[in-house]
Amino acid sequence: MNASHPSQRRSLDAVTRGRVLFGGDYNPEQWPEETWREDVRLMRRARVTSVTLGVFSWSTIEPEPGAREFRWLDTLMDLMHDHGIDVVLATPTASPPPWMGRLHPDTLPRDADGRTEWWGGRQHFSHSSATYRRYAAAITEDLAARYAGHPALTLWHINNEYCTYDHGDEAAAAFRRWLRERYGTLDALNTAWGTAFWSQGYDTWDGVLPPRRAHYLTNPAQVLDFRRFTSDMLLECFRAERDIVRRHTPHLPVTTNFMPLWSGQDAWRWAGEEDVVSVDLYPDPRDPLGAQHGALVQDMTRSQARGGPWMLMEQAAGPVNWRGVNHPKPRGLNRLWSLQAVARGADAIHYFQWRQSRQGAEKFHSGMVSHAGEHGRTFQEVVQLGADLARIGPEVAGRRVGADIAVLHDWDAWWASAQDGRPSARVDLPDVLHAWHRALWEAHLTTDFAHPEHDLGGYRLVVVPQLYALTDAATDHLLAYVRAGGTLVSGFLTGVADQDDRVREGGMDARLRALFGIRTLHEWWPLEAGETAPCDGFDGTLWSEEIEPDDTADETIPYAGGELDGLPAVLRRGRAWYLSTLPEPDALRALLTRIATDAGVRPVLAGLPADVEAVRRGDLLFLLHHGREPVVVDVPGTHHDLLTGTTHTDRVPLGRYGAVVLRS
Repeated sequence: MNASHPSQRRSLDAVTRGRVLFGGDYNPEQWPEETWREDVRLMRRARVTSVTLGVFSWSTIEPEPGAREFRWLDTLMDLMHDHGIDVVLATPTASPPPWMGRLHPDTLPRDADGRTEWWGGRQHFSHSSATYRRYAAAITEDLAARYAGHPALTLWHINNEYCTYDHGDEAAAAFRRWLRERYGTLDALNTAWGTAFWSQGYDTWDGVLPPRRAHYLTNPAQVLDFRRFTSDMLLECFRAERDIVRRHTPHLPVTTNFMPLWSGQDAWRWAGEEDVVSVDLYPDPRDPLGAQHGALVQDMTRSQARGGPWMLMEQAAGPVNWRGVNHPKPRGLNRLWSLQAVARGADAIHYFQWRQSRQGAEKFHSGMVSHAGEHGRTFQEVVQLGADLARIGPEVAGRRVGADIAVLHDWDAWWASAQDGRPSARVDLPDVLHAWHRALWEAHLTTDFAHPEHDLGGYRLVVVPQLYALTDAATDHLLAYVRAGGTLVSGFLTGVADQDDRVREGGMDARLRALFGIRTLHEWWPLEAGETAPCDGFDGTLWSEEIEPDDTADETIPYAGGELDGLPAVLRRGRAWYLSTLPEPDALRALLTRIATDAGVRPVLAGLPADVEAVRRGDLLFLLHHGREPVVVDVPGTHHDLLTGTTHTDRVPLGRYGAVVLRS
């Protein structure tokens, strides 16, 4: 990954020490102390090397304002160290105690209707509340001071799944401060927000509010800035706690866990503030594309980690509890998806959680030790996975995954596109992103992700599924990439707007139109559910466009029938391609495979059976079988499987949800 990020201050390598870490969130405060000894015995049996403590323990540590109850945590820290288990210590600030909201209502967030979000769940804090920030800093300070020198402590985990929005009065004041810093003057704000429309011009900063409930459509530029503001306020909370623990333990890395493709955080910016990038990943075991979803999240997380090792902070050993119907994982799938994460760069495999809760909102969310206990299938599979990771850890830890393709993604562009009043409510960026990544994944082409202003020079092919809003700098960057010899392929609705969600003249940036060989973009023609746009050789889905090519276009694939008959569905000018529709999956895969081949990109392994994924990490080849029926994979040469110790020559058998890690 050739991203223009600052280098990491503290590496995950220092924590893993040539291992793949294995463990999960451990919540011993939910259990009597006699259970802790049993937990340690089972952890040793499963070869657990790392647990996360304290994520939701604020009310246990601080049962009333200013009190501190650390004795239970002292015991746990010592117990883990005595049994050779590292501790990822969390600041407990994601879930304030009930007394805080009761005594300090200003700490509670409000939604767009002005309704208070009360205690009784979690994440019930206002990121802009000075009172919340003061209490969060105090408990973080005391936690860091107490355990800074403890030998079990190896990594800090700040808060948990930052995801809180707040439209209340204190957030409104913070929003105004943020806007003053961004724009400087009210005139600049009014220009950026286009407030001449619908008589929205502001004459005083005091009149500016978060986007609260309105009679009709809310100003989209206001909503866009509120999303940016929310990400920045949460990031301020993270930085404040991070800086406290760094002051006490400057040698230890710090992380917080992302949710995959979460719209509330600009993860590119956040990743630049972390030492270790970590993510929570819960594909649906009943989803036939669950493995592809996992691969996308893993590729994105690895890229946010600048290509280095990353941490799978949470996954489920069995069912979750928040889908309408929560299915367990079939036998072998937990192991397979864990090894997929390792294949795509993870050096830590963790779960939520260690022991399945018997009370509370997540008592039906699985744990490494399920309600069935030590003799249940879930724990038996955890034991097998622990042995697998112990076996391959020294060979795989720290190795990198190479990629010749970059898929571009930007949170600003997503936020700008995900608003009301667009040509089609059916166009959802995550769905489009998944469709393009799926095409490359099924073609066995490994991808990184990148921001449009990252250094793209190391990639043979850059793919833009959709970037609705592009800054001038980002557009110039893409043009320079093509001029330097790179191949660019872009999907529809790219370059439509600038950073203020102001539509570019002509409906697409003029520089991009020239790059792709487009004279005029006459109209957008979104498609209804079930409707397709016939093209020469395939059907387009979701979207189509009335495009007039100019005389420089080198190749077109036309629409075949209907209002757009004969106009280009796909066009190419030199090494730049533009797709004005979303081809059906097989057609998109074939087209991207052709473009990648012409750009000099080859699949990891040719001739793979269906449902087999191949990934190279360093000089190791991972073969992952996502099907139920046994297959045989042709792999020329002699190879040693690190998982079983078996030697294979030319042919490698894979059973149901089977996996091998081959060293030639």
